[in-house]
Amino acid sequence: MPTITTAYKGDMLFETTLGNHTIQIDVPAAMGGADRGPTPPELFIASLGSCVGAFVANYCRQADVDTRDMRVDVSFDKLSDPTRLANLAVKVTMPYGDCHGRERALLRVAEHCPVHETMVTLEGITIEVVGRTEAKPVPA
Repeated sequence: MPTITTAYKGDMLFETTLGNHTIQIDVPAAMGGADRGPTPPELFIASLGSCVGAFVANYCRQADVDTRDMRVDVSFDKLSDPTRLANLAVKVTMPYGDCHGRERALLRVAEHCPVHETMVTLEGITIEVVGRTEAKPVPA
């Protein structure tokens, strides 16, 4: 199973390495962040938008639909108790793309991006916290 590691760099700054790329992730100012990078919820939303966009753009390339100035907007609400994102809505705008007759196919393509599929089918996430363990003596 692939693993992506996020390292705490101190001062509420995190760094994630993904292959040849590194992303700095900060937290909101209320948690001690300093706007040095996107927040985790922003990355989550950006991941959904870019995934939908990539799948739509790939379909459009194959169907010869113009994607110039294509934009994917993801709107959402921030809720509390528990803190979470809700009411996500994705809107793909293709100002030059003639989508007539393809709207249904484009919607299916967008809904099949892996991030969206994961979000709508996720049954749970396992979280494990591992602290320091004492070294066991080695028998002589």
